[in-house]
Amino acid sequence: MTTPHAVLPAVPPVNGTVRRIAQIPGGAAAVGPFSQAAVANGFVFTAGQIPAISGLDDQPDTFEDQVRQTIINLRSVLETAGSGLDHVVKVNGYLTDPDRLDAYNRVYSEFFGTAKPARTTVCVSLWGVALEIDCVAVVAGTTAPEAP
Repeated sequence: MTTPHAVLPAVPPVNGTVRRIAQIPGGAAAVGPFSQAAVANGFVFTAGQIPAISGLDDQPDTFEDQVRQTIINLRSVLETAGSGLDHVVKVNGYLTDPDRLDAYNRVYSEFFGTAKPARTTVCVSLWGVALEIDCVAVVAGTTAPEAP
């Protein structure tokens, strides 16, 4: 005898349109074979952004300025994709030093303030940078579907 299961609502079909943003005008070139962002179904998915100004060898001196530059780079990617920091729903932060979490949070709050997207922050080993941040945002002018 099988147990009855709740019937789930139909999921709207994916239209299959994906726009990839390989390079941000005026930004540092990607350091690998990936797009800076992909836009699909009203969402922007960014690649991890680092504190590079014009390239990997051009980064701010202090950690707090590196966090600022990383979020500025993230904002540039989002704006190129038709979104912005105010539309971010999820942030993933990657730090190389757990002792820098307080400084990270101070600068992060300068940009996100009371918006407070969902966030995960972990300590990892990175190549040539102290931090990396990626996010998921809603494209400006779109809304998430209502919960059933």
